[in-house]
Amino acid sequence: MTFMTEPVPEPARPRRARGATAADLARALGAPDPGVPGPDLMLRGVTLDSRSVEPGDLWCALPGANAHGAQFAEQAAGLGAAMALTDPAGRERCEAAGLPVLVVEDPRTATATAAALVQGRPADHLAAIGVTGTNGKTSITTAITRTLLELGVPAGAIGTSGTSYRDAQGADHAIGTVRTTPEAPELHGLLARMVEDDVEVASMEVSSHALVLHRADEVVYDVACFTNLTQDHLDFHGTMENYYEAKRLLFTPEHARRGIICVDDDWGRRLAREALIPVTTYATRTDVEADHRAGPHRPEGYGSSFEVEGPGGTRTLRAALPGRPYVANTLAADLLLAAIGHAGADVTEALGRAGTVPGRMESVVAAPIRGIVDYSHTPDALEQTLVTLRGVPGTGRILVVMGAGGDRDRGKRPRMGEVVARLADVVIVTDDNPRSEDPAAIRREVLSGVPDDTNALVHDVDGRGEAIALAAYLADVSDTILVAGKGAETGQQIGGIVHPFDDRLRLRDALRDAHTARGGADDMDEGR
Repeated sequence: MTFMTEPVPEPARPRRARGATAADLARALGAPDPGVPGPDLMLRGVTLDSRSVEPGDLWCALPGANAHGAQFAEQAAGLGAAMALTDPAGRERCEAAGLPVLVVEDPRTATATAAALVQGRPADHLAAIGVTGTNGKTSITTAITRTLLELGVPAGAIGTSGTSYRDAQGADHAIGTVRTTPEAPELHGLLARMVEDDVEVASMEVSSHALVLHRADEVVYDVACFTNLTQDHLDFHGTMENYYEAKRLLFTPEHARRGIICVDDDWGRRLAREALIPVTTYATRTDVEADHRAGPHRPEGYGSSFEVEGPGGTRTLRAALPGRPYVANTLAADLLLAAIGHAGADVTEALGRAGTVPGRMESVVAAPIRGIVDYSHTPDALEQTLVTLRGVPGTGRILVVMGAGGDRDRGKRPRMGEVVARLADVVIVTDDNPRSEDPAAIRREVLSGVPDDTNALVHDVDGRGEAIALAAYLADVSDTILVAGKGAETGQQIGGIVHPFDDRLRLRDALRDAHTARGGADDMDEGR
C-alpha cells in the first residue's frame, strides 16, 4: 500500500480561518487591549515569520538569540498584518510600523495560546497522539498513520518528514515543514487543516526542543508515548538530566491525558514513576516489569514476528522491519492505536504491513549485495542498527558509511566512531550535513573515537558521494552496506547551501555501477 500518491505541497493553514477578535485574544492572554483600531478587529491567522504574513494575520515578534523579531515589523505591516504580539522590548518597533500591539512578558508562550484560539482549538476536535524519545518517533507515527489509512480512517502524521494526511474524501495532502515539531502557529494551522478536511487522527512527533520552547502548547494529546532516551541534542539541553526533564513535560495534564512508556531503559522506568498522568508500560526486555512485554522475535522475511504478554493474555504481532528497535516500535504503535479505540485482528494485520518508513532501515538493494539506508545518527541508534543487521540471516561483512552533523552535539561524535569501529568490518567516515562547520574537522572528531587496535578497516573520505561509491566498490556478494545518518533526506547542508543529495539514490546507483563493472548487469535485486 502507498501512503501518499505524490500530493501537491500545500500551505500550513486552513482554507477558511475560524478567527478571533482582538478583544478575545487580549482577554485570553491577560494583556491590555490595544484599543486601536478597535476590539472587534478580527484576526484570521497567526505567524512568526514576517515573510509569510497574510492580510488579517496576527504577527508574533519574538526575541531571538541574536536579534529581536520586531526588527521585521515594517515587512509584516507591509504584507497586511492586522496586529503584532510582542514583549516590551519589541513594542516600539511594532508601533513605529503602524501595527496595533498586544504586549506580554512571555510572547513565545502567548503565541501558542493565540494560535490555538484563532484556529478554533483544532486539537480538541480530533484524536491526537504525541510520540517523544530520542529514537523511534517517525517509525511509530508513520506506522500508526499507515495502519489507519489501510483501515479507511482519515489520518495524518506531523514530524521529521513533514506533514501528510488523507482526508475523508480519500485525497492525499502534503505540507512541507522544517522542524520535527513545527512552531505553534504552523502546528495549530496544520491541525486546523486536518479538522477542516474531517481527519480523525493526528500522530505527532514531539521533540524536546518543542516542549521547552512551547511549540506544542495548547495541544492536549489523547495519549502520549515515550520511546527511549540516549545522548543527543546536548548542544541545546546541556545535560542528559535537562534532556530528560524536557521529555517529562509531555507527561503532565497540560500536555496529555494518558501515557504509554517504554521501560527498557532507566529513563523510561524513572518516567513511569514520575509521570503526572495515568501510564501503561511496555518493554522488549525480559528482565524488567511491564504491563506489556514482547518476547523473543523470530525472523519473518525482512521483518520479524513476536509474542506479547499483557493483561489480556498473549497475542502475536509482526514488525515489518528487522531487529529489537522495530519490535519496540511496533508494540508502541499497537498500544497507541488501542488507546484511541483501534484494536482487533484487522488492526494487527494492517500494522504488520505498515511498519516500513522511508529512510528507516530501508532496503534499497537486496542482492547480491544488500544496501540499507538508515537515519541512525546517535551512538545508541547506530549500535542498535548494526546489531540488527548482523543478525539478518546470510549477512557477510558489514560496511558502514557514516558521519556526524555540524552545529549539533559534538560530544556524541567520538562515541559514534567507537560504535561503528567495534561493530562493522569496514568503516568509511565521511560528511553528513556539515552545515557551518569544517567537514574535515567533524570527521576527525568522529575518527578520534576509533580505537587504535580496531579490527575494522577504516577510511576517511571527503565527499559523501565518493564514500558511498567506495563502499560499493569494496563490497562483495552477501555483504551489507549501511549508509547511516541522513535517512530519507533529499538534501545535504554545506556552508548554508542545501545541495540535492539522496542516500538511497546514490547507494542504488553506486551498487548498480559496481555490479555492472563486475559483469553482472542483469541480476541485481533492487528492493526487499
